[in-house]
Amino acid sequence: MIKAIVTDIEGTITRISFVKEVLFPYAVKHLEHFVRTHQQREEVSAQIHAVRNELDNPDASIDEVIAALLGWIKADKKVTPLKQLQGYIWQSGYEEGDFTGHLYPDAYEFLCAQKANGVALYVYSSGSVKAQQLLFAHSDFGDIRHLFSDYFDTRVGAKQQPQSYQAILAQLPYPPEKILFLSDVVAELDAAKAAGMKTLQLWRDAQPQSEHHPVIENFNQFEASKL
Repeated sequence: MIKAIVTDIEGTITRISFVKEVLFPYAVKHLEHFVRTHQQREEVSAQIHAVRNELDNPDASIDEVIAALLGWIKADKKVTPLKQLQGYIWQSGYEEGDFTGHLYPDAYEFLCAQKANGVALYVYSSGSVKAQQLLFAHSDFGDIRHLFSDYFDTRVGAKQQPQSYQAILAQLPYPPEKILFLSDVVAELDAAKAAGMKTLQLWRDAQPQSEHHPVIENFNQFEASKL
């Protein structure tokens, strides 16, 4: 019996296009102004320092920092300081009502049902924990942060590495075989399975599939007995 679910966000419970067509362009448009305007804020300064560490250049100018950040966005790099700064920028967008956090209706119903059945829900996404919480605080269905017990991002490791899932398991009070990981990406599912978790692929955007993981097209097809 499944005791806990760890879910990916993009492509699993939200549409991929929301990130690529709404959030990323918003961050690109506002990043330079945000970094220049808020670089003295403690949390922003810390991320600028982290960018300089990533560049192995402690003396990188603010122009070089901004250029690196924009380059990482263009290349879709999962770099932690970029994700943190994007979260700060998106916070403004959510709070100003520029957009709401997309959530598939079947995903919302599924999460609510699992929570009601006593299954603990967790999130593991390449987006920062701050960005995750912002999406859920301002979702299409209102503030749904109460559904989740905890959130994980790339600070525990890359999503395609088994060690990352082992790090998550170390923080959860359940054995691996009682935890289900949801994702649309085979490499992430492979890594979670290598760590001992059960896996389930959401096949919403014609992603590659693998015979090593059960597949559903939406949560209306979910059957725990077949996992």
